[in-house]
Amino acid sequence: MSTSATPVRADGTSASSSGQPDQVGQPAGQLIPTALAFALEAHRAGRLDEAQALYRETLASIPDHPEALHYYGVLQHQLGEHSTAATLLDRALTLDASNAECWSNRGLVAAATGQHAFALQCYRNALQLKPDFADAHNNLAVALQAQGALEAAIEHYRRALAIDPTLVDVHVNLGSSLNKLGRHDDAYAQYQLALSLDPHSPQAHFNAGNAQQARGNFAAAADHFRQAIAAAPAFADAHVNLGTALGKLGEYSDAERHYRQGVALNGNATNLVCLGASLGAQGRHNEEEQFYRAALALEPEQPDAHQNLAWLYLKRGDYRQGWAEYARRWRASDYEAIAVEGIPEWRGESIDGKRVLLVREQGFGDQFQFLRYARVLAERGAIVDVCVRAPLLDIAQRVPGVRRAWTGTPGGDYDFWISLMSVPSVIGTEVPTIPAAVPYLFADPGKIAHWRARLDETVGAQPKIGLVWAGSPTFGNDRYRSMPLAALAPLTELTGVAWLNLQKGAAHAQLATLPAATRPLDFTADLNDFSDTAALIANLDLVITVDTAVAHLTGALGKPLWVMLPANSDWRWLEHRSDSPWYPTARLFRQTTLGDWAPVVECMRDALVRGE
Repeated sequence: MSTSATPVRADGTSASSSGQPDQVGQPAGQLIPTALAFALEAHRAGRLDEAQALYRETLASIPDHPEALHYYGVLQHQLGEHSTAATLLDRALTLDASNAECWSNRGLVAAATGQHAFALQCYRNALQLKPDFADAHNNLAVALQAQGALEAAIEHYRRALAIDPTLVDVHVNLGSSLNKLGRHDDAYAQYQLALSLDPHSPQAHFNAGNAQQARGNFAAAADHFRQAIAAAPAFADAHVNLGTALGKLGEYSDAERHYRQGVALNGNATNLVCLGASLGAQGRHNEEEQFYRAALALEPEQPDAHQNLAWLYLKRGDYRQGWAEYARRWRASDYEAIAVEGIPEWRGESIDGKRVLLVREQGFGDQFQFLRYARVLAERGAIVDVCVRAPLLDIAQRVPGVRRAWTGTPGGDYDFWISLMSVPSVIGTEVPTIPAAVPYLFADPGKIAHWRARLDETVGAQPKIGLVWAGSPTFGNDRYRSMPLAALAPLTELTGVAWLNLQKGAAHAQLATLPAATRPLDFTADLNDFSDTAALIANLDLVITVDTAVAHLTGALGKPLWVMLPANSDWRWLEHRSDSPWYPTARLFRQTTLGDWAPVVECMRDALVRGE
């Protein structure tokens, strides 16, 4: 399923309030008035209204008392009255510029009002006065991290911890900087130290979950997010990131539940998109659009909302809106940077007699599907070259309309370049105008002859059917796109058919689990690239596959193709259809319940028995 949820929320950092009242002692040579002592006690206990009245009482009698000004300023900062806080702290520092705690707190107020350079200077002033001031090191590090100076931030976090290794927030903050540098193992070690000091720290669990998610350990990430929520049930980002981790595990229903909680706590645009995406991932396409629309009402340029709407439009067959949205490639993280320096991108100008470079994009299946457009551009008079990934090179060279296929970094002497998947948008492809003439991919005749002789010798004249049951396990929807080989047993047990394995990758090992009598023949050790696979397919009577590159290769070769689709199938197979306007020889077998392949396999078995 192409629908995307938003990536995980970033790790949080916590600045210290170094001058919190519970850290205050009696200033040397100065008595603390009774009202101020009570104010500090109330402040320390969180009774802020009472503390505020007592600070005012103190300052009414002693207007220039630096400690009263200092901590009343801290209280105003805590209340969000940053301008008032700045005035009070500035007065305190005018009276006593040697107070390191006051300088550190002034830095916090400066940071809160966007005065980042001044905040850094305040923290440095504090450390000049008190080099072993752990909180000031932490605050300086937080400010440096916010400016992207991660290595400098790490140095100050480590200095803070050398002074006081029990500071939970500093361990968390150090982990955050390490995580941003991609040092996820080191980051996780810091979060573990934080949790050894405070096992119920919501932020430590949250950040630990992010580190595990970055390492691809989604189950461990989910466990940390759950613990963050247990400690802080209203932690909206923890609910959202738990939803993302569960989505990566294919647990879309549970992901939806946590996204809904995240939206209830914080209904911002990205959380709305996540909720919509979880519905789309369950195949509930009529429900997802409203959340993308709501997100765009809040944030008109929200990239995930636009990208998911593009896929939704395309799935519905609304290609006019779908291609227009898709052409924007809203989610930059999903696409390679494919701009070709020094060559203008084609946007529909006349290309008669022009040299045009078609540039690879995304996966093998995408390239197989859209190589058909080389012929379309050639029919408009263009001289067409294609730059593809190496395993496709031989096949791409045989595509009608292609002068030359090559691999490497896109560039060269061309009038225009365009990515393969942008052509439909530029030329205005609609469902009825899909260039669906097949075949447009062709295998090497010598390799076809080789496989014909080999199959004749091995299986004779029996009907020959190829099988693929799994795609790449790194694909986001692989849990539902792929199936176990055992699920195809009702097919492989049929007699009078020569079953041939076309499955490569990790799932290939499942062949060994089948009884020898029903195990498909396996020639995949001799399939070195897609040209070899295409030549073998050219000798088959049918290919049965899940949604993988082999499906697109078979369809583009014009060979009979049955595609098994999950209930949350990809946009290119449209909705509710048993045929494909992209591949006239394809027949689609769709789940009605997500994850339940049995009816799909039974339907195919019946069709084979009936000779359909």
